[in-house]
Amino acid sequence: MRRRCGSRLLLCIMLLLLPMQILFAVEVITHAGSATQLQGNTNLRSIFSMRTRYWPNGEKIRVFVLPDDNEIHKTFVKQKLDMFPHQLRRTWDRMTYTGTGQPPITVHSIAEMLEKIKTTKNSIGYIDRRVEDENIHFFDAQ
Repeated sequence: MRRRCGSRLLLCIMLLLLPMQILFAVEVITHAGSATQLQGNTNLRSIFSMRTRYWPNGEKIRVFVLPDDNEIHKTFVKQKLDMFPHQLRRTWDRMTYTGTGQPPITVHSIAEMLEKIKTTKNSIGYIDRRVEDENIHFFDAQ
């Protein structure tokens, strides 16, 4: 009995020490009409750092992100882009300062992100869960 309590206590402590980003997965989503534009070798880092600005068909990519201090944003940048959020922000700030580009459009909630992606052609963003919606395409980048 004593051993079981000790292992449960250890498990609880380990779960409390896990960073927030490990507790949920981030899903990259696009407008359903943009799904055919994504190819297996599409570089998400290039799209979200605003270096790739157009889909292969020549149409402008509309990038949506959550605020820098949002846990889902932090997780997305670390997991999917293999960067730190401050590195991505520095890239956007440099582009704005030099006049070579604009940062992505910031939305303030998952609900707003879903609405923007559903209603904006050529858009891409991310959410913290899978949803059933014919206007949303999930992008599984490897």
